[in-house]
Amino acid sequence: MLGVFATLYFTGLITPIVGGVQSLVLATGLIKPKVLLENKTNEAFDFSGQFLDTDGDRVGLSQYRGKTLFINLWATWCPPCRAEMPHISNLYEKLQDNDSIAFLMIALDDDFTKSKKFVEKKGFSFPIIHAAYGLNPSLQSQAIPTTLVVSPQGEIVFYQEGMSNFDNQEFQDFLEGL
Repeated sequence: MLGVFATLYFTGLITPIVGGVQSLVLATGLIKPKVLLENKTNEAFDFSGQFLDTDGDRVGLSQYRGKTLFINLWATWCPPCRAEMPHISNLYEKLQDNDSIAFLMIALDDDFTKSKKFVEKKGFSFPIIHAAYGLNPSLQSQAIPTTLVVSPQGEIVFYQEGMSNFDNQEFQDFLEGL
């Protein structure tokens, strides 16, 4: 057993395998985000900050003022991040035509090329940006994945550290209702 684990670890296969198993658990619907009022922090979101898009252009958070923002902090080396990505991708595909909602998938990998290749290989259609210039105070977190929702009024109305299946009707209604 130890030999199998060591082999998986040293070949780099442990992350995709654990992420895949966790994604299957999420697909059962047992782990869903709680969008109850007690999750609402009413904390003002800091719109300062610059990121890089996949073309190497700067993206400023300030350009998203007035929209509902779904923000996810992730990295390719994080199995729970990998686990929730197919579910976030499904949610994105359902909402991508809604101009009042924007998805910001913020990659934390040191090498953004690795993040881009991962998203491309998996066929995810959501846009990703890279935290090349660091994270502002509103995006600081103790764990990844971390997901925030910012209302059009600029308040953090949802904050969760850890994986979840966001592809459910309750969460979609929550986003569309903001």
